[in-house]
Amino acid sequence: MKAITIMMPLLISTLFSVTSVAQSNNKTIGNVFTKNLYIDVHHLGQGNITAGAVAAAHQKDLSTQRKYRVQFIKYWVDTVKGDVYCLSSAADSNSITKTHSEAHGLIPDEVFSVMEGTEASMLGGKNLYLDIHDLGPGNVTTEAVVSAHKKDLSVQKKYHVNFINYWVDEKKGKVFCLSEANKSTDVIQTHKEAHGLLPNNILKVKQGQ
Repeated sequence: MKAITIMMPLLISTLFSVTSVAQSNNKTIGNVFTKNLYIDVHHLGQGNITAGAVAAAHQKDLSTQRKYRVQFIKYWVDTVKGDVYCLSSAADSNSITKTHSEAHGLIPDEVFSVMEGTEASMLGGKNLYLDIHDLGPGNVTTEAVVSAHKKDLSVQKKYHVNFINYWVDEKKGKVFCLSEANKSTDVIQTHKEAHGLLPNNILKVKQGQ
C-alpha cells in the first residue's frame, strides 16, 4: 500500500506531462497551418472602387476572419485601375475565399501562395508602388528572388527608391515588390540596372491594415 501511495503522485505527474506535451504539439500544429501566406487579388475595374469602400470591406473581413482561421495582415488598393491586393495568413486559399464571401461577397479573381522577404521600414513622404513580375510557372525560385532583391537594395539609393518587401509564388511564377519612390519610372529603372527583370505591371497604391 505504501508503494502504491508513493507511485500515484509520480503517475499523475507523468500523465500530466504527457498531456501537456500533446496539447503543446497540437497548438504548434495548429499554428503551422495558419502560417501559410497568401496574396489574393480583386480586379474590380476602373472607377468601381474608392479607398473608403475598400477600408469598409476590410473591416468586414476582420470581423469574419476568425471563423475561418484567417488573419488579414494588410492590403493595397489602386483606385485608378480598380485593383485590390490582400495579404493574409490562412490554412488554405479556400478559407480566404470563404471569409471574403461571407464578409462582403467580393470573391478574389486570383489567389497566390507566397513566401515573403524581410520587411524594411517605410520612410514616408513618397508614393507607394506595388510592382508585379509575371515570370511564368517554373521560371522563378525564392533563392533567385532573394538574390535579385539584394541587387535592388544595392542600387535603390541612386534612384531614391526604398524597397520595403517582396512576395514570391514559385509555382505560378509571380513576384510582387512593394516600394516607395517619387515616380514609377524610378522603380523600373532600379530593377533594370540591378538585374534587368522589369515588372509586367506597376501600381500606385495606398496601404491599409
